[in-house]
Amino acid sequence: MSVVPSTRPRVALTDEAKAELKALLGDRFSTAAAVREHHGKDESYHPNFPPDGVAFAASTEEVSAIVKICAKHTLPIVPFGTGTSLEGGVAALAGGICIDVSGMKDILRVSPEDLDVTVQAGVTRKQLNEHLRDTGLFFPIDPGADASLGGMASTRASGTNAVRYGTMRENVLGLTVVLADGRIIKTGGRARKSAAGYDLTRLFVGAEGTLGIITEVTLRLYGIPEAISAAVCPFKDIRGAVDTVIQTIQTGIPVARIELLDEVQMDAVNKYSKLDYAVAPTLFFEFHGTAAGVQEQAEMVAAIAAENGGTEFAWATRPEDRSKLWQARHDGYYAALALRPGSKGWPTDVCVPISRLADCILETKQDIAESYLLAPLVGHVGDGNFHLVYVVDPDKPEELAEAKRLNDRMVDRALAMGGTCTGEHGIGYGKMEFLEKEAGEAFAVMGELKRAFDPHNLMNPGKVVRI
Repeated sequence: MSVVPSTRPRVALTDEAKAELKALLGDRFSTAAAVREHHGKDESYHPNFPPDGVAFAASTEEVSAIVKICAKHTLPIVPFGTGTSLEGGVAALAGGICIDVSGMKDILRVSPEDLDVTVQAGVTRKQLNEHLRDTGLFFPIDPGADASLGGMASTRASGTNAVRYGTMRENVLGLTVVLADGRIIKTGGRARKSAAGYDLTRLFVGAEGTLGIITEVTLRLYGIPEAISAAVCPFKDIRGAVDTVIQTIQTGIPVARIELLDEVQMDAVNKYSKLDYAVAPTLFFEFHGTAAGVQEQAEMVAAIAAENGGTEFAWATRPEDRSKLWQARHDGYYAALALRPGSKGWPTDVCVPISRLADCILETKQDIAESYLLAPLVGHVGDGNFHLVYVVDPDKPEELAEAKRLNDRMVDRALAMGGTCTGEHGIGYGKMEFLEKEAGEAFAVMGELKRAFDPHNLMNPGKVVRI
């Protein structure tokens, strides 16, 4: 397992800094070992790098005050939402203070007429949609985990609905951000378009806390569709499934979700979620619209699937059946780990142009077939994004080395096909070397931006760019 250390020297948490944080937060500042350990690791295979202290913030103003104390004592700052990231983004590589915003759970404003909402960064997607239930609106971005919306913005998250509704990049209208010196700025706004100045909103969306801490998010909302229907369709081989995806997208059918699970993942899902689907490459679909529109979409996709070796669709139209289906899909990571009890997951993802998706997946599957590692494949394939979970024993260096070899080949393959090293997991420190390869000279420009916003390298140091 390779570890990318922070290039920033570690600064000790002094008694003076502790006293100032205690005076500000009282019991909401902790240096307890268990609390620090919890905040030093995400859900990935990356090792735990605990911070020196954890500050639980309740407002933008408190985040600003914490940052000012950290800046005064040159302490590194790592933001934390729910800890569900996958590339080591919350690891405190240089120690310092973790600012936990999970308690910032206020929904500040809902404007049904304008289809937008403003929330504090700790609000989760499920909490927001529960709050919106009686308005006829919903927020569609669904990365699987019940992640915080601030974290989702910070990592430019997407998920199963992205093929229809886009990613966080398209759905964040504005932000409140605390900068490295404690200043509070607002970016963007509620207007549906603006030609005013630099687009700072898009700069912070996906910056992973390296330029500032997102404390409030204004989001685009959508009307709950009149009709929703989901279906499962197994295929004779994975090429047939992928070709169905490509033809569906190229035909312009507005599917809401189109997910691929290979035969290994389907076996895992069946065992973990107690289902009985065919153990074969399988597509999960969801269609949104009017009753007539959903029926038309479904019939068109079914015809495309049949031409590519798909068998009969299994439909889920009742809400409880759809929930069970998509919960099984979202539990795919844990289902994969359950195939080998005691193992850890090395999750990874790439994204390629839709026309190269079949080639990229088939070549990746061939690599896995020639390896001894278990690596189920799933994908939000409607936008060219797919994921692997290398199921490994972290105490066996040879398995970690083999996972790295396979992962390097997959990422290099995606880049050669005009794709990206990550469609939605982000960079953290786990994929920094690939970002440098992908971005070329632009990687140095990213570093220059980082220095401009954060000259002392306090904000989540050691992530995304090297300083």
